[in-house]
Amino acid sequence: MPQIVWLPEALEDTRRLRLFLEDKSPTAAARAGRVIQTGANRLADFPEIGHPMNDGTDRRELFLPFGTGGTILRYIIDEQTVVIVRAWHTKEKRGER
Repeated sequence: MPQIVWLPEALEDTRRLRLFLEDKSPTAAARAGRVIQTGANRLADFPEIGHPMNDGTDRRELFLPFGTGGTILRYIIDEQTVVIVRAWHTKEKRGER
């Protein structure tokens, strides 16, 4: 079973998402955190569950539904490691990550 590794940028992304939600609803922030952690844990069992980005890289994306949108985990599979590169909410305005 692959090990899950979070890059610092991905950890900061999840922290930013949690802080944004905590302002509106601490309960929703806790639920979102559980959804993200559960999704990341699923990658250890099923690393190819996410969709390939088809952009010439090995990056994949896993959509985690939550509320009226969801969170996307962008990751790569590196031998026995799943590296989570970035995370964001689908309604976020963002640059290329």
